[in-house]
Amino acid sequence: MKILAIESSCDETAAAVVEDGRKILSNIIATQVEEHKLYGGVVPEIASRRHCESIVGVVNEALEAAVLTLDAVDAVAVTCAPGLIGALLVGVNFAKGLAYAANKPLIPVHHIKGHIAANYIAHPDLEPPYICLAASGGHSQIMRVESYTKFSTIGRTLDDAAGEAFDKAARAMGFPYPGGIYIDKASQRGDKTKYKLPRPHTAEPYDFSFSGLKTNVMNLVHNAGQRGEEIDVDSLAASFQYTVADILTSKFVAAANEYGYKVAAMAGGVAANSGLRSMLEERCAESGIKLYVPPIALCGDNAAMIGSQAYYEYTEAGITADGSLNAQATMPL
Repeated sequence: MKILAIESSCDETAAAVVEDGRKILSNIIATQVEEHKLYGGVVPEIASRRHCESIVGVVNEALEAAVLTLDAVDAVAVTCAPGLIGALLVGVNFAKGLAYAANKPLIPVHHIKGHIAANYIAHPDLEPPYICLAASGGHSQIMRVESYTKFSTIGRTLDDAAGEAFDKAARAMGFPYPGGIYIDKASQRGDKTKYKLPRPHTAEPYDFSFSGLKTNVMNLVHNAGQRGEEIDVDSLAASFQYTVADILTSKFVAAANEYGYKVAAMAGGVAANSGLRSMLEERCAESGIKLYVPPIALCGDNAAMIGSQAYYEYTEAGITADGSLNAQATMPL
């Protein structure tokens, strides 16, 4: 089954053709990073306009790269939630029109489910059930993946997501947007033990809280500036990255052990962070847990992951949508 998938939840206009949920036939991404870098973060109105300008060309390019016509695909899939509402609406409305015009089934996909499904493309042997850590700019949660379409949440962020904390802390340190990659690079030059950063407490053992940690870094930088003191930016980046990675890893491995999982996966944009990847791999190995991690190219937003999850939504759960499908800024799993 060949699915044409569309993703426009934030600042990437993406389209892909995926076969049987596991094989990428094409995967095209038009990024807006350089434009949003001017403003230090994503400007929703600009993102929506750029999606409008790019989506026709990106979809056509995806079909051409797969050497297929629209008639040759079996279904159209689209990210319907969660994300920036204006950005999502561009993809949803385009997909609805495309599916209607071509008389193809329309498959709505939850963005976080898509991130998890990126692992199915990279790892043909991965099958549910397993435990998954999803960490991105807007989400940080630990989930039980009970089947390809059924999920239950063990823990979630109570405030800032890990990716958001990376970007805001990076901005305070003077790095451009998107800040996570700059913190990652700087941390490799710094001393992760130089700055002692707080570990926010949560009432539930597997929930996360990164707001206080982020604010502590911002205050540290600002207070040093007021006193005329110099910050060791590389070491602060290393200390911050280590602290975030340790919080995510410790809770995730503890949850896996408590719930008896020996198979685990990581997903989302923060999964590209080298410090988190290496720490998770090491600690999962120590606990006898087999860890699956998507390649860097599939960690960020892309349409291939949406096409992968759409295959299972359609073939296992029979999920389709009609012309009433609407985008939603928030949606629980």
